[in-house]
Amino acid sequence: MILVTGAGGALGQLVVEELSGRDDVVRGTRTPGSAAERRVDFDDPSSLDFTGVDTLLLISAGYGEDDVVIARHDSAIAAAEKAGVRHVVYTSLSGDGDHLPYALAHRWTERRLARSPLAWTVLRNGLYAEFLAGIAAPAPNGTITAPLGGGRLAAVARADLAAVAAAVAAAPERHAGRVYELVGERALGGADLAEAIGGTYEPSSLGATREAIIAAGDALPYQVPMLVGTYSAIAGGFLDGGGIEDNALRTLLGRAPRPALEAYREAVAATWDVSVNRRAGRAS
Repeated sequence: MILVTGAGGALGQLVVEELSGRDDVVRGTRTPGSAAERRVDFDDPSSLDFTGVDTLLLISAGYGEDDVVIARHDSAIAAAEKAGVRHVVYTSLSGDGDHLPYALAHRWTERRLARSPLAWTVLRNGLYAEFLAGIAAPAPNGTITAPLGGGRLAAVARADLAAVAAAVAAAPERHAGRVYELVGERALGGADLAEAIGGTYEPSSLGATREAIIAAGDALPYQVPMLVGTYSAIAGGFLDGGGIEDNALRTLLGRAPRPALEAYREAVAATWDVSVNRRAGRAS
């Protein structure tokens, strides 16, 4: 049996779709509604029952302070050990992401797995192209003001990372003890993003962006330095893929990766469509 945690999330749903041809896949979710789902709530360790699970695909339970995320992952791994799970596949963060504010919990989890008697595989995912569409979204006039400077990001289409995760989880014994770097093959800069949507790139400063994030009120306090730190790492040239010696994305996919710029453009278009529809709804 393969159990996919976070199956209701964006990455988890794609992984489940990739594994849809199998009859031994269970979706881990906070609110199960079918026999193919099992309650998995990282904030409630008593719900982490992995009895009968052979392979646990542990999708990072982020969105929290480091101590919260570490506690979630520790509970999941401890539950896997208790249940006799054979193999844990963990979705981590690319090696060039060590400058990012949210890297610590990922590296801690990798060390926790290395100390575990369980077989394990670590998938060091690059940042999603779809995430880039959020932090470098164009204004209604097409202007991108994200403070990326002259930096570039080796972004990856989320669907490609889901395909890799599904392939590894389906045959984990081939990948035991491996740490795979999975980043985009073409790094994208602000000018590339603007050209893709027919806009312009006029980067703001980190300070102005921090103030704008706070003023918008959409980010929790701990998320503000995470977002600003991400911009800073991209602008500083730390996430362009140049620090990755062995990118396994193409090899594990068995094909060419989907162009991240294409995924970015589609994600932006979808966001614009939603925004337009909401405005139309308010006006009617």
